[in-house]
Amino acid sequence: MGHLGSAKPPVEISKKKAEARLEEAQERLLRLRLLLGGQIGEKKIGPPLCVVFEGWDASGKGGAIKRLVAPLDPRHVRVAQFAAPTYDEKRHHFLQRFWRVLPGFGGMAVLDRSWYGRVLVERVEGFATDDQWKRAYDEINEFERTLAAEGTILVKFWMHVSDKEQLNRFEDRANDPLRAWKLTDEDWRNRKKRGAYQEAIEEMLSRTDQPRARWHVIPGDDKGYARFAVVEQVCDTVEKRLAKLGVLA
Repeated sequence: MGHLGSAKPPVEISKKKAEARLEEAQERLLRLRLLLGGQIGEKKIGPPLCVVFEGWDASGKGGAIKRLVAPLDPRHVRVAQFAAPTYDEKRHHFLQRFWRVLPGFGGMAVLDRSWYGRVLVERVEGFATDDQWKRAYDEINEFERTLAAEGTILVKFWMHVSDKEQLNRFEDRANDPLRAWKLTDEDWRNRKKRGAYQEAIEEMLSRTDQPRARWHVIPGDDKGYARFAVVEQVCDTVEKRLAKLGVLA
């Protein structure tokens, strides 16, 4: 089915090889961050880098984000997590609360959930009116075009996990005293609406995939594959942009 139906790793890979590819990708990313931050090369700060993560519950977003930022100086990368908007945030346009965490030139931000909540959870759960979420596609596209026009390198991930694997992870969490806190009643309720969410996800991927703000669907059933695939994709995207700017050959 659509974008999600083809979300399978292209090849099977051993744990050892996955770890080796992750380590190699992390070294690439560290060098690229030093370039963007003006610490090596011509020592001029580069464009902002913003990495957006969306995905199913228990799809491995947290683990992927952890590996993405692991090699980087934590003082120079911001990880921001977004949940439901507060009362005060609801008084403003839905995009307003995201501006404050966006990176400036030479900076990097990683968003765990994002403005796409308007066309996902707010759509499915009825927290946004039909008019609000339907017009949000154009609002988001214009917002991202504005960021790209100013130079931002925007990398968007949908972390996909199969229905069967999601259930296995839910049950594993429920039976593990140290991880049970990660599983809530809301997670189980959302799982019952998987069909509605899948429809919303497919429309989101279709309508907000833009030339300079592409979606990358990451197959998450194999955590090892998903983790190195994320870091490699960020590196690929940054390298292509820097090549266009003449920073990389």
